[in-house]
Amino acid sequence: MGEAPSTASQRPLPFLLHILRGRWFSLFASFLVMTGAGATYLFGVYSKDIKSSLAYDQTTLNLLGFFKDLGANVGVPSGLVAEITPTWFVLLLGSALNFVGYFMIWLAVTNKIPKPKVWQMCLYICIGANSQNFANTGALVTSVSNFPESRGAVIGLLKGFTGLSGAIMTQIYLAVYGTDSKSLILLIAWLPAAISVVFVYTIRSMSLVRQANELRIFYHFLYVSIFLALFIMGMTIAQNLVTFSRTAYAGSAAMVIFLLFVPLFISIRQELNLFHQQSIPPPPPEVKIDNQLDQHESTNPSPKENPKPKLESKSKTLSSCFANVFLKKPERGEDYNILQALLSTDMLILFISTFCGLGTSLTAVDNLGQIGESLGYPSKTIKSFVSLLSIWNYFGRIFSGFVSEILLVKYKFPRPLMLSIVLFLSCIGLLMIAFPIPGSVYLASIIIGFSFGAQLPLIFAIISELFGLKYYSTLFNCGQLGSPLGSYILNVRVTGPLYDREARKELARNGLTRGAVKELVCMGRHCYRLSFIILACVCCFGGFASLILVARTREFYNGDIYKKFREGNEVDSRAKPPLEALSPK
Repeated sequence: MGEAPSTASQRPLPFLLHILRGRWFSLFASFLVMTGAGATYLFGVYSKDIKSSLAYDQTTLNLLGFFKDLGANVGVPSGLVAEITPTWFVLLLGSALNFVGYFMIWLAVTNKIPKPKVWQMCLYICIGANSQNFANTGALVTSVSNFPESRGAVIGLLKGFTGLSGAIMTQIYLAVYGTDSKSLILLIAWLPAAISVVFVYTIRSMSLVRQANELRIFYHFLYVSIFLALFIMGMTIAQNLVTFSRTAYAGSAAMVIFLLFVPLFISIRQELNLFHQQSIPPPPPEVKIDNQLDQHESTNPSPKENPKPKLESKSKTLSSCFANVFLKKPERGEDYNILQALLSTDMLILFISTFCGLGTSLTAVDNLGQIGESLGYPSKTIKSFVSLLSIWNYFGRIFSGFVSEILLVKYKFPRPLMLSIVLFLSCIGLLMIAFPIPGSVYLASIIIGFSFGAQLPLIFAIISELFGLKYYSTLFNCGQLGSPLGSYILNVRVTGPLYDREARKELARNGLTRGAVKELVCMGRHCYRLSFIILACVCCFGGFASLILVARTREFYNGDIYKKFREGNEVDSRAKPPLEALSPK
């Protein structure tokens, strides 16, 4: 009798290597990296500490918020670095930038260094926020290339964990540091950097492998992440209603960390199935006497008839990225080079949509703490606004990633149309802040968080579908360049000055001057009314602009956009690729 196939228990070391080299473990590691890549969404929690410690007015604080958004959304440097360096270098560089930027902010806010100049604080927060682009590029782009036919689900999950990161880190900092919000900045400095360093060698591009049950596994990840989001939302509401002890905060954080590691067990289970299937010997080949020469030729085709694609090296030069700009552009869905994509009408429309949509959403996120303060909410409630926005940011990302994928595959529903719907929804949330009623900020936080989160996976997926994956690491970073510009104009030039104008009017009514108060504060519903009416109009314009992209790409989305990924890659539900097929390129 033949020897029984080896199991994972009989070969622990090969199985461990199989896990560490597998696509599913790489995806789990990407989840954790993206969980630490959303520190910018916590600005509303610690911005008041910066404002009070450094005696800034609202315009200066909004300038700081703009540089945060600038760093968070100008990801072209990380994309270009990823074109010529391996993924581990991208992640390590991002972790270094994260620690340096936020650690310097913490030193300034806690008065451990002399008060920095405004431009220095802007530089620190820009460097710290820019680190998330290196995490995005290293984790998200790699995962999309490893699972190209499930890109909507992959992007939705990864960006969903980023959306949850603000609420997750809030739970951890409450357990570790208590209610000292200045220490939250220190947590933001070291925790994301440590995660990237731990998993730096497990996230890498691998050979394209198709699996019949791939989407079903993503649904398992989805269920875990939804339970995590609901648990955090429940804890957030409970912490707002009841005073938690330090032990209760620790128990809540421990449960959050446990749920974060549940996807690890799903990944190990999937890799175990693959490992066992590889141990099953393949069936013996059929031997026929006739036409042996024809069989030999069919199994060994000549290089001219069936050339094998050569794997591109990471050391390629950037010259090919910008070549043939003025020649005829490829068809939609084919690989554009960088300048061909950037100079296309489709990218221009996406730029306008991100300027209006993400610009208005970021402005609302950055001012959420001051909005709650102006309406008389206590600081504990303001933290719950930020957590609610973070949690519904997650639900928006998951919804747009999975639902847009289902609608696209089953009903040919174009992603740009869903982007239009999301932008019009965001207008409602902005108007609820412009005309607040009791409790409306809770609902506005949910709507703005949901629509803000939904925009990013849609934009990233649309770019990958229209312009191909060859230069995706750079193009998806270019696609969000409208966001910091929108944040600067709408936040620094519109919202901040209008808030300060209302605050000065309030001082004048009370017979005071600016020098008589340390901090310029406006109280009342009028503080943000005009600015958020303007934001709602801008966001509505972005929704109409995205409808133009819907009309332009209607024929493309009516076709089979994933056909080229299925050609030459047969689905085999039993036999899986050998371990060598999962090795990095």
